[in-house]
Amino acid sequence: MTEQATITTTVNLLQDNIQVSACLAEPKESGSYPGVVVLQEIFGVNVHIREVTERIAQLGYVAIAPALFQRIAPGFETGYTPEDIETGRSYAMQTQASELLSDIQLAIDYLKNLPQVKKDGFGCIGFCFGGHVAYLAATLPDIKATASFYGAGITTRTPGGGAPTVTRTREISGTLYAFFGAEDASIPGEQVDEIATELEKYKIPHRVFRYDGADHGFFCDHRASYNPKAAADAWEQVKQLFGQLN
Repeated sequence: MTEQATITTTVNLLQDNIQVSACLAEPKESGSYPGVVVLQEIFGVNVHIREVTERIAQLGYVAIAPALFQRIAPGFETGYTPEDIETGRSYAMQTQASELLSDIQLAIDYLKNLPQVKKDGFGCIGFCFGGHVAYLAATLPDIKATASFYGAGITTRTPGGGAPTVTRTREISGTLYAFFGAEDASIPGEQVDEIATELEKYKIPHRVFRYDGADHGFFCDHRASYNPKAAADAWEQVKQLFGQLN
């Protein structure tokens, strides 16, 4: 597959009194492309998330990464120091599932209004905190293909409180791929098993990938836990998944 030249810009999504900043990446060549929403880690829409957004656009999609902490910390992005992790976690703990879903739908609606974006099904990909949120986003009717990377807490909680996110599995209407590192202490194997069981129970089209030797954050080449082999395989799976949108 030939990578396409892309254009990346920052856009503002407006809804009521909320303005959500987002990174938008799209192919330069005119055409009709599926849309994909990219969901950040706890570190904001930082360089890694912008790079992922651009990589997806290079494949022939219009990709958008909304700032999920916009209501709490506008403009927040950071690196991966222990202090950064604590700050990011504190913001993640302040999010609400209903607001996250509203902001993701806002991003989808923005894409729908772009003339070059197909309207009949969108993709979603998320990492870390965004991996958990992607599982939530998969319940939105517009989302037809979801890639959830190492989303911690799916079986134990939901943003803002309430029944764990896994209890909403029956609401997923598209295909979901879930990616985990076998060495990820934040997501024990039995939690991955529970996710797989629920996806099977409700006959959700899915695949669950477990990478031996891979830790949390294995896809991010800005982190010490980056695992090139696992990341390369996962990217091939993502390309296959989003190919369903074409």
